Amino acid sequence: MTQTLQSFIGGRWLGAQGAQELRSAINGRAVASTHAEKIDFAEALAHARSVGLPNLLAMDFQQRARRLRSIAKYLGEHKEELYAVSAHTGATRADSWIDIEGGAGTLVAYAGLGANELPSGNLVHEGPPISLGKKGGFAGTHILVPRRGVAVHINAFNFPVWGLLEKWAPSFLAGMPCIGKPATSTSYLTEALVKLMHRSGLLPEGSLQLVIGSTGDLLDRLDGNDMVTFTGSADTAAKLRVHPNLVRQSIPFNAEADSLNCAILAPDVTPDDEEFDLFVKEVAREMTVKSGQKCTAIRRAIVPRNQLDAVAAKLKARLAKTVVGDPSREDVRMGALASRDQQADVAERVRQLMQGAELVYGERDGFAPQGEGVAEGAFFAPTLLLARDPLKNDAVHDIEAFGPVSTLMAYDGLDEALALAARGRGSLVGTLVTKDPAIAARAIPVAAAHHGRLLVLDREAAVESTGHGSPLPFLKHGGPGRAGGGEELGGLRAVKHYLQRAALQGSPRMIAAVTGEYMRGATLHESDLHPFRKHFEDLQIGDSLLTHRRTVGEADIVAFGGISGDYFYMHFDEVAAKESPFGKRIAHGYFVLSAAAGLFVSPAPGPVLANYGLDTLRFVKPVGIGDTIRARLTCKRKIDRQKKDANGVGQGVVAWDVEVTNQDGDVVASYDILTLVAKRG
Repeated sequence: MTQTLQSFIGGRWLGAQGAQELRSAINGRAVASTHAEKIDFAEALAHARSVGLPNLLAMDFQQRARRLRSIAKYLGEHKEELYAVSAHTGATRADSWIDIEGGAGTLVAYAGLGANELPSGNLVHEGPPISLGKKGGFAGTHILVPRRGVAVHINAFNFPVWGLLEKWAPSFLAGMPCIGKPATSTSYLTEALVKLMHRSGLLPEGSLQLVIGSTGDLLDRLDGNDMVTFTGSADTAAKLRVHPNLVRQSIPFNAEADSLNCAILAPDVTPDDEEFDLFVKEVAREMTVKSGQKCTAIRRAIVPRNQLDAVAAKLKARLAKTVVGDPSREDVRMGALASRDQQADVAERVRQLMQGAELVYGERDGFAPQGEGVAEGAFFAPTLLLARDPLKNDAVHDIEAFGPVSTLMAYDGLDEALALAARGRGSLVGTLVTKDPAIAARAIPVAAAHHGRLLVLDREAAVESTGHGSPLPFLKHGGPGRAGGGEELGGLRAVKHYLQRAALQGSPRMIAAVTGEYMRGATLHESDLHPFRKHFEDLQIGDSLLTHRRTVGEADIVAFGGISGDYFYMHFDEVAAKESPFGKRIAHGYFVLSAAAGLFVSPAPGPVLANYGLDTLRFVKPVGIGDTIRARLTCKRKIDRQKKDANGVGQGVVAWDVEVTNQDGDVVASYDILTLVAKRG
């Protein structure tokens, strides 16, 4: 009996009566069916708003980051359950690795970003603060806060696991509950993922809901606090973008659409170069990984006309070695398309492309999928086309066959190659293969106007390159024009996408109270107890120490030069220094930092465990011989990462504002120091 998939709505699993049958891409046998029961999207949104949102905001950024890491760990421990289901999508083990472990790895990446870059709390002070008055009593800054809405994530069929997780991770970190809607054809794998996450007990209730089948009136019920993201075809993205309710309510819409990505073989590369083989390998890999069903796959391989035959011959030979068939066989390197419908669609697109191109390699070259029952599967032969005059061929720049299909295009001169790349009208990614930095420096600024991401590939980068088609959590994924005009991933950029930015104006005291971060001019708390003698829990924002003074002498400069080896003329050459803009010898900037540390440290063992960094360092004014300096140390920001050392003692991170002034009260150096501070235990 075929499994009936279930939606996860309102904290319960919905679906018992079968509806649309979903078939294995390998042998055509029924795998599952969607459910016939209708979803009450009013209930889904109410659950997200009344249950999911409070549960998420009861946690802070740091706690949600830790939860992401725990969920990723759980998925890693149970990944074989997902691999077993993924085989029905036509994916090989290597294809599934990208989807399943790539998805879990994205959670780990965002967990690390949250732990290292986000505060304890649910407000990000984007800053820096700006003084808006002459007397220091009025200032402004920017803050980011949770939107207090719901994120609707609509995904494509090609990455049922990663596709959901790469959107869900930053929205979860931002405190935004989400409703995920996978493409129906491979939704059985997304359902297995969400059931696994639910089974873990780590999902805050209401933080993630799953829609199997149609979105019904979901988009009609959203409001201005909500967001919609979409991955899929450019045509569908265009329709969703102008949905009346999204337009009426100004609901943010982010699209990542399929595009006609390209790879350019630069004119400096010859068949004798290692880069030539790298180009061939990259094109062949992007044609066959996931059977070419990647929004980032290379659809246009742009090569110098005099290298056309050599590239075609090598690509043909490489594709001929690709064994296609049932991924359970050890010899198979390329699986099937996701469905028979997809197979028919790709065939029709190839037919259209063939009207203006010639076939270099394809089904005619002995295509025979390996395995039992594969005749009923959705297999498609790796297909390489050739357009000898691509500037006059609109189809190769407009029609995308979303499968193992790529078109070779000849060019004359680098400017023509870049013009061909731009004919895609906006792409997610482009690759330039060259060994000449001057060519890269000339081409990339031009290509960047039409691409969301660019890879410059040479023999040095190839040692560690993740490849043309691999979006990474730390870099943006998205592109202009046809590629959707949106952005996904991108590290903290993605998290901020799900937060609301607001400008904040007021007195430094009020801004410090709102942001939980000291700014100069705000209230200071001074006491006889040195701030470095306070444990993490006891420190308050604004706790401050004004040090005693120190006069800088020539001996200080000479001694520091001897210790550091820094004999720059401004410190030692009296004549040259007088002719400089400062008109005199000055102390080393790093001596000023060292002297300031000597003024404010508390040397005895204590709660402050280590100094591990400096931020925002500026040397504002020179310090000359005879100048007297002092420092003000102020607790600026606290981040509780809830970590413990080997002895079980908790610790947090404290950022201290340091302001070094001279005898006239002028600031000579300004910076933040970051320290680990022990808790009381």
